[in-house]
Amino acid sequence: MISEEQFENIKDAEISDLSDQNGAQSLYQETIKFATAKHMIDPKPVPGTNLPYVVHLSNVAMEVMIANSVTPNFNIGLAVQAALLHDTIEDTKTSFSELKDKFGESVAHAVSALTKDKELPDAEQMADSLRRIKEQPYEVWAVKLADRITNLQPPPPHWDKPRMLLYQSEAQTILDVLGPGNEYLALRLKSKIIEYSEYIKP
Repeated sequence: MISEEQFENIKDAEISDLSDQNGAQSLYQETIKFATAKHMIDPKPVPGTNLPYVVHLSNVAMEVMIANSVTPNFNIGLAVQAALLHDTIEDTKTSFSELKDKFGESVAHAVSALTKDKELPDAEQMADSLRRIKEQPYEVWAVKLADRITNLQPPPPHWDKPRMLLYQSEAQTILDVLGPGNEYLALRLKSKIIEYSEYIKP
């Protein structure tokens, strides 16, 4: 813990950085409360576990926060909010308008891009979402990369080999399309894709 004298000696740039971090922390606290409340209305666990879904959301946010520390000119506020809210439209009764009113247009559009269009055939939903994500800032690309990194855990017990191979293939598509948006997360996802092969029985 720093003393008052040490704090007074921090350079102006460092004070600015500290302010940015504090701002991100406040955004995180506000946003995770909203997301948790929404996901608790019709609760579901992290697939294949008994853990509350908010664990997944916080893990995705953790990935983008770590990426922020090694990525220049990274809008951590947008990234954290999009990470925590990325499943609200898709999995809860939250509307685009509600997100826009509470968190602003940029966040609402980010979450919308990260939401699959259920009116499309299943085979077209991923490509459509990736197309819309590519129209968003790189921070939104980072959220999608972080989402799949977090999801490449041991698959649910009921998944068969074709389902696991498809999920791994989708991860590779995400990496190919969005990897240029964040080098750190691209390397993380590449590693996770390789590790995932261990879960696929021969």
